[in-house]
Amino acid sequence: MAEEKNHNQAGEVAPSTVDKQAPTVAQENAPSTDEPVATDIPTANTPDPKAANPEVNPNAATQKTAPPKAEKPPAAAKAAKKEKPPAVEDKPFVEFMQQHYLPTLQKAIAEQGVQDLQLSFAKQKLPIAGFQSAEECWQVIGSWQNGQRQFNLYFPDEDIQGKKGFSCNEGKKPSTLESFLIDERKITLDLLVFGLVQRLNGQKWLGRN
Repeated sequence: MAEEKNHNQAGEVAPSTVDKQAPTVAQENAPSTDEPVATDIPTANTPDPKAANPEVNPNAATQKTAPPKAEKPPAAAKAAKKEKPPAVEDKPFVEFMQQHYLPTLQKAIAEQGVQDLQLSFAKQKLPIAGFQSAEECWQVIGSWQNGQRQFNLYFPDEDIQGKKGFSCNEGKKPSTLESFLIDERKITLDLLVFGLVQRLNGQKWLGRN
């Protein structure tokens, strides 16, 4: 029986696997063309997709950027104080007297035991015996005990910070006009009420007097 000879003994050359595969790999990864075409073959010259401009390099990857942080409001805005409302004493004279002084005075005198006090605020002539005046001025008029006790508080300047006068009587027209709170630099609502209550108390018209 004749012995089988291998390719080397027969003088034949075995086909090379590389020779068979090379054309196929080359054709798949580097087809013959006159135009540049992107391939999957890695190269050291490929730019970093994250650093490349996606508008120029098709291999660039889109990188999301974090939204800008909101700026904090300046400290001055936080520290800004709210504007305080104007003091009642800064309101127009008539508005202050009608809305603030008369109600507060009514309550203060009632707390002294006077329950039938009648208060009014009017612009009229001075009710002083023997005093003739053609001019009128704003006055706070208070009376109780059926008018047996009456006082008048005068504001000739139409300003609580201006000149003020006081008079009182028991059943007849007052005979004297006296100054009121002339030593105070600044008149407030509380001071204006307290001063009149003290003056009436000095007349022994309040409480158990």
